[in-house]
Amino acid sequence: MKCPFCGCLETRVIDSRLGKEGNNIRRRRECSECERRFTTYERVEEILPMVVKKDGRREPFDRCKITAGIRRACEKRPIPIETIEKLVDGLERQLQESSEREIQAAVIGEAVMKALHALDEIAYVRFASVYRQFKDINEFMEELTDILRRQNSDLQSLK
Repeated sequence: MKCPFCGCLETRVIDSRLGKEGNNIRRRRECSECERRFTTYERVEEILPMVVKKDGRREPFDRCKITAGIRRACEKRPIPIETIEKLVDGLERQLQESSEREIQAAVIGEAVMKALHALDEIAYVRFASVYRQFKDINEFMEELTDILRRQNSDLQSLK
């Protein structure tokens, strides 16, 4: 494993443990050159569907892209990284279980928005504003109005 600090290819494993969920292995490593320590995670590479973009291009599913988008939406919100990772894990699991060879990017985007809506409405609106590419303030306000309408109907059903 290449050291992220000095680039040396000689590192040794100091400690290995099963991850919290049991689906990965956490390894603590030490560089033999600079003697700095770092952590790596090993997980099974699973076959995920190709993502069909709006313009028809196809590209492999990229967990990092989804995670980065969700993290940006959740910035400065009280949402732990573990929660974001679980959300992405769940989405990835859904894709694996679907056994589809290709999936529309819109399906993934809608699944992320649904999960964020249940998690945090501010993060949901942030993600939706980028994903749906709101063209002006009116489209943004329509989305906020829908959220308020749903909240009011939820409150009414509790009474």
